[in-house]
Amino acid sequence: MKNVQKDLQVKSTSYTKGCKKEKVKLHNEGCVHITGKTGSKPLKGEEEKTQVGTLGTWFMVTIPCGRKYDKTWLIKSIQSHCSVPFTPVDFHYVKKSAQFFVQDGSTASALKDVSYKICDEQNKKIPIFVNTSAVPYSVRDKLEPEKMEQLKLIMKKRYDVSKRALNLQKLRYDPDLVSLGIDIILNRRNCMAATLQIIKNNFPELLSLNLCNNKLYRLDGLSDLTQMAPTVKIMNLSRNELKSEHELDKMKGLKLEELWLQGNPFCSIFSDQSTYISAIRKYFPKLLHLDGHLLSPPVTVDIDRPSLTKPCQESNKGSEALKNLIMQFLQQYYFIYDSGDRQGLLGAYHDEACFSLTISFNFEDPAPSSLFDYFKDNRNMKNLKDPYLRDHLLKHTRRDIVWSLCGLPKTQHDPYSFTVDMWFQTETMLCFSVNGEFMEGECV
Repeated sequence: MKNVQKDLQVKSTSYTKGCKKEKVKLHNEGCVHITGKTGSKPLKGEEEKTQVGTLGTWFMVTIPCGRKYDKTWLIKSIQSHCSVPFTPVDFHYVKKSAQFFVQDGSTASALKDVSYKICDEQNKKIPIFVNTSAVPYSVRDKLEPEKMEQLKLIMKKRYDVSKRALNLQKLRYDPDLVSLGIDIILNRRNCMAATLQIIKNNFPELLSLNLCNNKLYRLDGLSDLTQMAPTVKIMNLSRNELKSEHELDKMKGLKLEELWLQGNPFCSIFSDQSTYISAIRKYFPKLLHLDGHLLSPPVTVDIDRPSLTKPCQESNKGSEALKNLIMQFLQQYYFIYDSGDRQGLLGAYHDEACFSLTISFNFEDPAPSSLFDYFKDNRNMKNLKDPYLRDHLLKHTRRDIVWSLCGLPKTQHDPYSFTVDMWFQTETMLCFSVNGEFMEGECV
């Protein structure tokens, strides 16, 4: 993701007519729209609008379609364009939108001015709506200092210093909490917020977090974990009540290497283990263990390495660095492709990548029928006239691509036969082709 200069003008057609009217109204009237009721009756003619409130008033900030953006990138982008610093309170998602709260009218006004000044990867301007709000739940029901202190002491008892591991399973039923009459339900934002705040202040090097058996049915509260505990690599969410893997999207900023999810309702909806692994790795590409099972190592390529040269500025040093980068990628890619478990290739593809397979027919091939498993997915547009098949055989998203690759025969590629040709490069992209030989079946 990258920010775009403020004066860049890009038209966006991704919003409805109603949203465009709202945008014009915000810019022309220069006000914050009120959607909640206040204690006093507004003046005549001002039922629909008001100037920003005074210090102490709460405002809800909404980013339509905000769920598709990385939380860290989104907040940093807004902050970089905002004229005043702010702290987002209770960041969460409502359907496709991202929402958080701020206090103080001047902050709300500054955030309103950021609307349509940030562009995403597709150069679409991002709208930001600001409305007055009631006091956020997590603030209104914030744990009292005495309860926070008791919770901190109990969490310290559950922390393993040697393993940098915090065990919070069945936290609500902790004997000490029960005896003190403190009810900690982690589905409540105020309880999760208090827990994460204690983690941030007392366990800054936390490596493993166990939230097993807490009856979690949503993970909104864990969206702050990337800021509160960015060092977490191991997470146990097993035996909770998560009904959809999409809840994991709320904490995808974590660079998890080990994850436990077994015992959640959504785990049973997948047709097989391969599909399950593919779905989870969509959120955590670097995952190495899932539910105690070792996964194939993912392929990752750092295309932002400084060794890449700019177009028309090629040098011997740059060419050698590019050659090494490409060869390293191919070695990793085909090592996993030939391993028998191709799920590790998820990290090699972009979320919105496309893939198609084309087979050239050789009349001198003594056994053309051996390519049958490839011909069924052949998308040769010169011969393929059926528009449905053209669309069906074009795979979208890395999950569909890897799923398609998993259905192809097992192979062994000969890396010494590879011929690599690179014909285009920029600072963030390489275009190259690979030709070589392989044999079907596992290596003898």
